[in-house]
Amino acid sequence: MPRFLIAAAHKSSGKTVISAGLASHLTKSGKSVQCFKKGPDYIDPMWLSTASDRNCYNLDFNTMTDAEILQLLAMKSQDADISLIEANKGLYDGVDLKGRDSNAQLAKLTSTPVVLVIDTTGMTRGIAPLIQGYQGFDADVPIAGVILNKVGGTRHEGKLRAAIEAYTDLPVLGSVWKNPDLSVDERHLGLVTPGETLGLLSYVKTVERIVGSSVDLPALFQIASGARDLELGQKSPVRAEFSGLKIGVPSDRAFGFYYPDDLEEFHNLGARVVFFDALSSLELPEIDGLFIGGGFPETSAEALSANAKLRRDIKEKINQGLPTYAECGGLMYLCRSIQWGGRNSPMCGVFDHDTIMCNKPQGRGYIEFRPTADHPWGLGDQLVKAHEFHYAKLDPSPQHVKFAQELVRGFGIDGHRDGLIKNNALATFSHQRNTISNPWINNFLNFVLRVKSV
Repeated sequence: MPRFLIAAAHKSSGKTVISAGLASHLTKSGKSVQCFKKGPDYIDPMWLSTASDRNCYNLDFNTMTDAEILQLLAMKSQDADISLIEANKGLYDGVDLKGRDSNAQLAKLTSTPVVLVIDTTGMTRGIAPLIQGYQGFDADVPIAGVILNKVGGTRHEGKLRAAIEAYTDLPVLGSVWKNPDLSVDERHLGLVTPGETLGLLSYVKTVERIVGSSVDLPALFQIASGARDLELGQKSPVRAEFSGLKIGVPSDRAFGFYYPDDLEEFHNLGARVVFFDALSSLELPEIDGLFIGGGFPETSAEALSANAKLRRDIKEKINQGLPTYAECGGLMYLCRSIQWGGRNSPMCGVFDHDTIMCNKPQGRGYIEFRPTADHPWGLGDQLVKAHEFHYAKLDPSPQHVKFAQELVRGFGIDGHRDGLIKNNALATFSHQRNTISNPWINNFLNFVLRVKSV
């Protein structure tokens, strides 16, 4: 199972562009490339999925056990020629002071060689002590090579290579020069999604050409081939306890924050996912339950608002008792309106609140919550680990209403609680991941089945 981990000294070093370029170039050369993203991020995996033409999967210490991480990595890598793991932030960054949730720990856990992408802007000889420090900070981290990024030209590259050769034992695997063609727009939630980038295929082809011609791919493949084999556990069998249930899922430029293994779990449990487009579908498909994930409904607010027929149908079906679960962007869509950039766009109106987009994050990072007694799925008192990242707030702030979640950590809706309830609908700012400790899809499908059986 050849594999490597792309990391950096700090965020915004160009990891995603380099990773997407490598994945695309290797794919176009006939290799099957399986990509993974460390952490809970949705956007970078979209780019990596586009580049590799395969689903990208998240490896996250916050929601997954070590065994789950190793199992997912092994299962999804077994039919690939090479696997690429993209880190988040810097190599040694993480929430835990001792680094137990860092990219470095992921490299050690999975015995994956690390390739450092270093933003060389304003740097020459100083790159040597930087590399020495990263090697010496934890000698057990298998740093195997360096890719120089944002290099200023031939003279700059020569100085960097000379310093690395003189003071370190790491090979330089490539040098990617500064190029405006490699720039990707950023905004409040990070990199824009592939579906919102004009000329996506042209851009990916450009990145593939530039990065692919700037990196020593045979040397990279040799490093990746040094990764030890991973043990394959038993594949979970497809079960049939929810056979026949159909779950509607909007998938479009407004809603796209879904973990592919979560969607696969619906199938593993016997249910069928029915995709639709919230911008163009005039009514919900024939379904037993509705799952609206996160995304960027604010950037598509006018189009969502213009599709009044679907908005009315969703409100009517929820008022009639349709089991519904909505996360973040889905919550925003089920409110009365989205207010952003001086515009007020009507939404579904299930909840009597308006969504206001703010200039600063209202909730950001890992969260923990306990289900309340009012949680419609009836979960008991388990502690659930999830994450949130939203610039939105609700107006008016909910008062004297039933909430589904009591926060132990995080902000949610009001700093203490999250999860609005209406009939059989639950809408929250938190994003969940289906894991052994939090089998939310099984819980949701059980709820759908109970409602259908009444």
